[in-house]
Order: sequence, then C-alpha cells, then structure tokens
Amino acid sequence: MPTASSHYVVGLMSGTSLDGIDAALIKITSQDDSINITPVQFSTLPYTKEMKDKLLQLCDPEISRLEDLSNMNFLLGELFSCAALKVIEQSGIKREEVLLISSHGQTVYHQPSAVSIAGESITSTLQIGDIGVIAERTGIMTVGDFRTRDMAAGGQGAPLVPYADYLLFKEKKFGRVLVNIGGISNITVLPQNPAPEDVVAFDTGPGNMIIDAFTNWATNGALDYDKDGSLAAKGTINQKWLEELLQHAYFKLAPPKSTGRELFGTEYAKKLWEQAHVKGISHVDRIATITELTAVTIAQDIQSYIKSGNIKEVLISGGGRFNRTLLSRISFHLPMEVEIHGTEVQGIPSDAKEAIVFALLGYQCYYKKPNNLPAATGAKRPVVMGKIAW
Repeated sequence: MPTASSHYVVGLMSGTSLDGIDAALIKITSQDDSINITPVQFSTLPYTKEMKDKLLQLCDPEISRLEDLSNMNFLLGELFSCAALKVIEQSGIKREEVLLISSHGQTVYHQPSAVSIAGESITSTLQIGDIGVIAERTGIMTVGDFRTRDMAAGGQGAPLVPYADYLLFKEKKFGRVLVNIGGISNITVLPQNPAPEDVVAFDTGPGNMIIDAFTNWATNGALDYDKDGSLAAKGTINQKWLEELLQHAYFKLAPPKSTGRELFGTEYAKKLWEQAHVKGISHVDRIATITELTAVTIAQDIQSYIKSGNIKEVLISGGGRFNRTLLSRISFHLPMEVEIHGTEVQGIPSDAKEAIVFALLGYQCYYKKPNNLPAATGAKRPVVMGKIAW
C-alpha cells in the first residue's frame, strides 16, 4: 500500500467584498485519490480604506487606468506576500517546511459571456496580485491565476470552490448544499453519494455586496457592514419592492452561471438605493429588503434540489455566515427538516474556507491533477488550473 504524504500549504484569498486578504495554513495528507485537510492557522490582513477605494476604482472601467492596474498588480503581490508570511509566523511552522503558496489573487474583471473583439468571440477574466512577487518575497513556490485555464476550455472560470466541496464534503447517506456568502453568493449541490458529473454549482447572485454598500450609505460611512444583521433586524421587508428586485434577468438564468461586481456592484447598488429613496423606503427597511433578496435567491435555488438530491444539510461559509438575520431568513425559506450549520461542524472554519480551497487547488496543480469541475463551470473537459512561479 502506498504511504501517505503530508505537506504544509498556504492558501490566499481576496474576494468581491474587498475586506482584506485571508490566509490559511493547512496540512494536506494525501494517499492515492484520498485527501485529508487539517487547518493549522488562519489570519486576515485587512485592507485600509484607501486601499479598498483604489481597488473599487480599478473595478470601474470608467475611471480605471492601465498605470493604476499595473501598479496595483505589484502592490497586491507585496500585500499577499505579507499575509502569507504572517500566517506562517503565527503558526510556528518554519518557512522551509511550506511546500507552496496558492493565491487566488484579486478579481478586477470577469467576463464569462462572450463578446466580439476584432472579429473574435472572447471571454475573459483578470485576477491581480503578481505571483512572481509573492515567490520572490517569501522564497516559496507560488501558484496562482487559476480561472483562465478553465475559461480557455470553454468554462466560465467560476465557480471553482465546488471541486473542493466535492472532495471534502460529499456524503453517501444524504445530500448536502454548500453555500458561500461573500460579496457574491454561490452554492454547491452535492446529491446523495454523488459522482463528479452529478454536482451542480453556480453563483446565486448578490451576497454581502449590496448589503455592505447600503449599510455604509445608511450610516454615512460609520459602518462597512451590517454586523450580526442588526440593522436589517430593525427594519421591515418591503415585499412589493422585493418582488421587483427578484425580476432581475440573472435570477432566471439556468446554471452554469457566474456573476460578480460587474453586474451586482456599486453602480447597481446605487441604482437600487435611489429606487428606494423615490419609493420613500427608510434606511433600515432598505437594508432589511436587500438582505431578504440575498436570502430568497439562495433559498429558492436550494429548494429546487432538495427532493432530487435528498438534501438534509446546508453548510454555510464566508462573511455572511455571521449575519444572524440573513441566516435566519434563509432558514425561514427552507423546510424545517433541512439543518443549517457553518462549515466548522465539518472541521473547516467558515471564515477560512475559501482560502483553504485555494490551498487545495494549488496543491493539485503542483501534482498536475485536474482541479476544475466541468459540471460546475461548463468547461468542455477537466483541466489543470494554475500557473507556477518557482
């Protein structure tokens, strides 16, 4: 019997919420096709307000410049390096014991629907935070730029998390749904005893992104997010406006589908804020209603798979895991027999999950193992995603 091998890997993640850089140090033990993950250390390197504002500007094609994009690519490389070194130091693990660093980077543009450029039909995506800088500053091999290979193979380059969800959370006796609520919400449906082709995964729509924007505007910049969902809890859901919001074309699309700040970012949030103002909806009622939008769109998509997949459990991760009002509303819209927990019940800290996932994706890339899930992304075939800076 082949002996098991164990390695320390660092995963780095910065998502659409633009809160900061999550860094997870994990121990991966593998034998044949079996993989076991043990979380060792997790930390977050928060972005300053100035940094967050600059990143938001980069995501706006009307005001971003090539000079800013190039500079930010290298600056983020430096910050990702700091985040990696910080989590390694906190763990007590020696730097030379770490096999690799795996970085998702920061998405500044994602175009999964084809557009015509110079007569060619093109999809594209761009994550910055140069892996060459990370490798140079840390002295550790770095893997990154995952999404492009999946898109080249005909996929949407997202969602990538379902590959890890399948490896780590599939269950023979019943089905599970994994929900990650970051700036955007996404789900992975794992039917009872699934094969890879049985997995369904897609972005459901807004997660925290619009809630965060509304909270910031409602408090004149005093709060960046609705802690515990306390503001939403004080408001009343405006059902008529909610029904209008649910008519958005994205919610009617069939999977595979993915979205991001381009569709549900600041400009869309501003449009909704002005709509609510014209309708005379109070600030807390706006936050309550937009929180309900996230809850309803997640729950409706889960509902459609409960019977066919024998779904008994929903595991939630991401920043939205800690919004009590949001979780309460998701639970309200699901059958009582479906249990809702954070991923920590399965040994994966909910705030660290995505960073852990990218550690695993980088590990698989290093060993030249396909690490996308075509059933989720729509790719024509399994591919090895990631590029390596030695």
